[in-house]
Amino acid sequence: MEAFRTRQFVHSFFLAFFLIAPAIASAQGYKAQTLNEAPPNELAAPVRNALSSTGIRVTGPSGPVCDLWLGKAVPGKANAPQTLGVVYPQLTQGTLVGAIRFPNAVKDYRKQAIKAGVYTLRYALVPENGNHMGVAPQRDFVLASPAAADQDAATLTIEQTMGLSRKATGSNHPSVWSLGPPEDHPKSLPSAFHLDEGDQWLVEFSLPLQGGSPLSMALVVVGSAPEA
Repeated sequence: MEAFRTRQFVHSFFLAFFLIAPAIASAQGYKAQTLNEAPPNELAAPVRNALSSTGIRVTGPSGPVCDLWLGKAVPGKANAPQTLGVVYPQLTQGTLVGAIRFPNAVKDYRKQAIKAGVYTLRYALVPENGNHMGVAPQRDFVLASPAAADQDAATLTIEQTMGLSRKATGSNHPSVWSLGPPEDHPKSLPSAFHLDEGDQWLVEFSLPLQGGSPLSMALVVVGSAPEA
């Protein structure tokens, strides 16, 4: 009987360990902090001049994940009407939101391989054509394009934006990175937070908006679409 109880205890212990292990890993998690570094020289001068002089660094258990620079005054409509499924109606598709640097090869929200390097980020909406249902709760994304290919800070058409972003993947699909609603009450910005669904990590920041109040935004930097 004593041996049976011992086996029961050992079984329960290991079961509890495996159940809490993911929570421990998540607790170790990721963090975001201010990066006192100018936008990288890989960016074209007009793009670099449109970005803030400091950035955001996201780090994880294995070190730096990415560096992010936001626009200094991003064009937007302060009083844009709300649209179903759109979190940031203030922005126009093709608008330059910022730039990102990956120190290592990564996978985007669609699990497409992206090489290490510097990329611009432009706002886009998932098309309502039935081919992207369930990709994310909202339609808001940014598309990443190689810095060498995106030479102008001006807003582009969505077709131009997608064409540039396809150069990041080398395929017919652009490199997509999901934007999500910000956390309710972050202690300070920038910050990082975790979503259990999809095991995603998001960096939250304040995006300066031209002619309006800053937008609190969140970008998925680790994790992918559930069906990707």
